[in-house]
Parts: sequence; C-alpha cells; structure tokens
Amino acid sequence: MTTQRDTTEVRDEPGGAEAPSGFDEIHILWISEGMSCDGDTVSLTAADQPSLEDVVLGLIPGLPKVHLVNKVLSPSLGGEDFLAPYRAAARGELTPFLLVIEGSVPNQNVIKGDGYWTSFGNDPETGEPQPLNWWIDQLAPKAWAVVAAGTCAAYGGIHAMAGNPTGCMGLADYLGWDYRSQGGLPVVNVPGCPIQPENFMETLIWVLQHAAGAAPPPPLDHMLRPQWLFGKTVHEGCDRGAYYEQGDFGLDYNSPKCLVKTGCWGPVVNCNVPKRGWMAGIGGCPNVGGICIGCTMPGFPDTFMPFMDEPPGGTLSSLVIKPYGAVIRRLRGLTNDMVNHEPRWRHNKRKLTSGYDPHWRA
Repeated sequence: MTTQRDTTEVRDEPGGAEAPSGFDEIHILWISEGMSCDGDTVSLTAADQPSLEDVVLGLIPGLPKVHLVNKVLSPSLGGEDFLAPYRAAARGELTPFLLVIEGSVPNQNVIKGDGYWTSFGNDPETGEPQPLNWWIDQLAPKAWAVVAAGTCAAYGGIHAMAGNPTGCMGLADYLGWDYRSQGGLPVVNVPGCPIQPENFMETLIWVLQHAAGAAPPPPLDHMLRPQWLFGKTVHEGCDRGAYYEQGDFGLDYNSPKCLVKTGCWGPVVNCNVPKRGWMAGIGGCPNVGGICIGCTMPGFPDTFMPFMDEPPGGTLSSLVIKPYGAVIRRLRGLTNDMVNHEPRWRHNKRKLTSGYDPHWRA
C-alpha cells in the first residue's frame, strides 16, 4: 500500500468525500475489455507530448511514480499474473489507483439467464468469465479517480446506437452522473473515436498532478470533458473557417474550402483536433479533407447520421452567409489588389521620391 507524503492536504470536494492528495506512488489499472476495438490504446501509443513512456519511466517532474497495468504491457500472455493487481485492488489491498476504462459498458441486466457481453478474466473459484460490470462494481468505489478513455467509455459510442441489443452506455451512465471517486472526482471523460493521443495524456497528467498534490482538480464541462480541450468547436479551430465566413463552400472532398455542405458538423462539435492535429501536430479530420462527424459528442453516432449529408442547420446557415460572404469576399479582393503592390518610391531612378525631408539631415 502506498503511503502519502507528510505534506498531504485534505480538501472537501463538492459532492464527494474528503479527497486526500500528495501521493508518491500510484497504479493505473487500464481495462480495455469494454465494448470496443482497442483503438484508444493503439492511439495512445502515438502520444509524444508527453509520451506514455515518459510517464512510466518517471521523466515528468512532479508526478508520482506510475505503475501502468495494461494488457499491452502484460508480463505474461494474460492469466493470473496479469490480473493480480486488479484482484488486489478489488480486495482493497492496492491503493491508490486510477481506473481507466476503454469501451462502452453493456447492460448485463438485459441478459436473461446465463451469458455475458464482455468479460475480463475468470472467477478463480468457479472458472466462469467475470463480466466487465463486475470489475467496475468492485473497482470504481475504491479508485482514486476514474477516467473514461474514448467516446465508447464516455458516452456509449457506436455500441450504444439505437436498436443495439446490448443496452450499452458510458461510465457516467452506469455509475451515475453524481458518482464521486475516492479523490472526490466525477468520471473524467476524454472522448474521441479514438482519443486524440495528446488530449488523453494532458488529462492524465493533470489527474496525476492532482493526485500528487501539485494541481487542483481538472476543470470539466457539464458532460465531464476537460474544459480546456473541449471548450471550443471544430469550426473555431479549423483552417477552412475563413471559407465559411466568405460563403465559399466545397462541393466535393477534393476541395480545400469549407466542407459544411458535404456533411461536416464542425460548427457545432466540441473538439480541438483541427487546431492540435493528430500525430506530432499533423493531421486531424478537416485538416486532411475529412468531414467532422461529431465523434466527441454524447449523441454520437445517432445524432450525426446519416454521415456525408449536409447537416440540418447547414442549409440555413449557408443560405444566410452566402450574400454576406459574397460581398465580403469581393471587398477583400479589392483591398488585396490595393495592398498587393510595392510602394511607388521603391525604384532605381536618379531622383529620390520616398518623401524624405533633407531638413532633418544632421
């Protein structure tokens, strides 16, 4: 069991228990056995500001020593060696720890009789698979913080579409939106399909700094997303935004212009990917010609379907902006023509015409 530093502070978190901070050492128990494709784990390996390796190797000043338990780093091909830290945490013998869930949470209550939607290890006594829900029930109440990695874990994602047979949901739906961890935090949602690598690492670093007593709780919006990452829309950070303002829309996916009329939901979707890029600042959906389909939003995918059709508000907004944009585009063209020349006094003639006044000569 990890001890706290002598400088531990105890704070009363709103809506939660008293939250200790100042840990020297912490475990991260990552379970990717939710309904998912493991794409969030794969995406995370591309992070470099900082990289996951930097955190695990203790190269980030001020963080507690981190022990990451993820199946990618399993000491064996699975089995009880890998599950040992999870079982210790479930028994209350491993504290503190962060619980990271990847993938949406099925509703086991809809299954009549035997069966399960997804499992993580087997019960040591019966040999029967242990459902993901059992692990969440055991670990979430004991976790210092719970982080949802990706839209599936945050809000249910593709597995929670209308008509699905699993009753899938996000972690906050499962645990309750008033859930508070041992650290006094609600579920911390980092949506994305998959997560943008640096978005997740920034959030993780903030939570770890909070656990170390070096930072306040991360500020979250009403959907429990980090405010500093998801406080602006795709449109506000998109390098195609000026085309929208000028009413200049692309009608196919080869166009460099605004893609609203080809199905982009960027004006109303909270995401920073166009501004941040994807790997090493490069890429991101609209940056490479793709439309935004709203994958960081709680209503994804149902609210944003059918993809590649003009969004409902797109017709009205593009209709309103067109006359304004046409005038602005013309006026800017005239101004560009005026200022896109060198001044007339820059020449190699015998007479100086720059307006220089010899009266001021020394």
